[in-house]
Amino acid sequence: MENKKTYYVTTPIYYPSDNFHVGHCYTTCIADALARYKREKGYDVFFLTGSDEHGQKIEDRAKKAGVSPKEFVDPIIANAKDLWQSLNISYDKFIRTTDDEHVKCVQKIFQKLYEQGDIYKGTYEGWYCTPCEAFWTEAQLVDGKCPDCGRDVVLTKEDAYFFKLSKYQKQFEEYLASHRDLMQPESRYNEMVNNFLKPGLKDLCVSRASVKWGIPVPFDDGQTIYVWIDALTNYISALGYLSDDESLFEKYWPADLHLIGKEIFRFHTIIWPIILMALGLPLPKKVYGHGWLTIDGGKISKSKGNYKDPREFIKDYGADTLRYYILSEVPFGSDGNFSELLMVERRNSDLANILGNLVNRTITMTNKYFDGEVTRISNITELDKEVIIGLNHMEKDVEAKMEALDIPNALAVIFNNLKRLNKYIDETTPWILAKDESQKGRLNDVLYMILEGIRLCALELKAFIPETAEKIFDALDTKYRTFEYAKVGTSGFKVVKKPEILFERIDEEALKARLESEEAEAKIEHLPEVTIDDFSKVELVVGKVLESKKHPDADRLLVSQVDIGSGEIRQIVTGIAEFVKPEDLVGTKVIVVANLKPAKIKGVESKGMLLVGEDDELVNVLTSTCKVGTRIR
Repeated sequence: MENKKTYYVTTPIYYPSDNFHVGHCYTTCIADALARYKREKGYDVFFLTGSDEHGQKIEDRAKKAGVSPKEFVDPIIANAKDLWQSLNISYDKFIRTTDDEHVKCVQKIFQKLYEQGDIYKGTYEGWYCTPCEAFWTEAQLVDGKCPDCGRDVVLTKEDAYFFKLSKYQKQFEEYLASHRDLMQPESRYNEMVNNFLKPGLKDLCVSRASVKWGIPVPFDDGQTIYVWIDALTNYISALGYLSDDESLFEKYWPADLHLIGKEIFRFHTIIWPIILMALGLPLPKKVYGHGWLTIDGGKISKSKGNYKDPREFIKDYGADTLRYYILSEVPFGSDGNFSELLMVERRNSDLANILGNLVNRTITMTNKYFDGEVTRISNITELDKEVIIGLNHMEKDVEAKMEALDIPNALAVIFNNLKRLNKYIDETTPWILAKDESQKGRLNDVLYMILEGIRLCALELKAFIPETAEKIFDALDTKYRTFEYAKVGTSGFKVVKKPEILFERIDEEALKARLESEEAEAKIEHLPEVTIDDFSKVELVVGKVLESKKHPDADRLLVSQVDIGSGEIRQIVTGIAEFVKPEDLVGTKVIVVANLKPAKIKGVESKGMLLVGEDDELVNVLTSTCKVGTRIR
């Protein structure tokens, strides 16, 4: 039995989210299209996705919910799998970082790197961003904030284990010089070289003492293995690396393609390859960092009213409509825009008109003129030859685009052929041929050409809109559904009597009116206007938090002692305990509403208020660089 070529494609493992939006679907839909396409081309494919379940964010959220971290994430993972099923994502394995096989692999890798001297114990001091779970140096911060998400960072100091990233810099640079495909696209390659490699790599903190929800360091119970070796290892732990059965690892590694978002490109193109070098393993062949998906030109956000579960789009328009828009609209590698209205416009123009109408009227004519059955073409005209050349060349054209990861233009090749078939109908006028008995042979050939063209386009569309492709094959009643039959020239067709409407047209004006109404409802309702005299009555003062602790009777409240200048210490109760650790608040210069009438909150007196900002699900305390006691005007 001949061995098939293998193809291993991965998405990043996602942070467990119970609020999915269309941006979560972007990478996975791309990976799925590639996996499906490679399978159709005869490859032995392994498509991996999964979830990254450890870390401080999960630990904090589970505590707030009153359950264990594992109990907290289990229903979220079930929700993620349901979404992928709704989108017809054909992954071969969904890995969880809580899986036993993954935990064992991570510990063995950590042990191995430690024993060979690539991991050592030291003290970490640096800036940590909780939402990104990333450490940064002072020089990497942007205006004192996380360079990735722009949120506040906290200064952290603790004992930790370090990986000797710097040890492998020269070896990695030499490798990169002859393996430019590792980092794609070119713009991201330049960013990594100029911003991270040229300044010099520093050793990497790979454990945490303050976070307990994670994989324990095998030889130090007081330390938890950090995300770099935990999460990144999933790509090989999923294949059974260092297990009793490494057959999948031997078969599929190295990965052909890691598909990732640009925000985690550094982790996957510098840290992950160097970890593999230290393990003596081959590096992935290509890591591609795509852009972000925005909605109507803005960040996807609950507070902006543009945050919708993708299953709502699937329920209203079907999975293939959402898949088609994501795959065809966004230039791969760049940021892209998602718009429900634009998606419906593309559905109406491309899917309903160019594709659906072509299939429907061709089958209708076949039934009307030949009782649903036509034979193979017998007399090929010059016009037919032109169409045949395009159809027969479509397979190579699409393949070239897919190899270049140019998925929008791969789809464009297919739809250009569909447009040509629509034009061919106008050129051959089957309804006129049908009026002349002597043209019956030509009419058969014309309808055969169109049906064969539809079949070949459906064959190419299987990777992108699989449900629709199968409906087309069923409507044509054809068994020729593989690339073995990717050229014009099958046997005849016996089509169904009544074709299914593939895509009903959506009323765009009605949709536009509904979206405008929803947008108006989602706008932030501002408080009534105040005069400058009213505002001048509010006393805002810069204070410094001297002490902060949990409220004795309310887990979500912090009780802080704040110096507001001139030796005056205020006790202030704030409902931010789920977002800010009391010890992280100490030493922070905050903005205090100093003349707020004192009140008792859960039995504890509060004299003032701290100003905070809310960004989606995250609350940040507003800080100042002014000296204590400064009045804010």
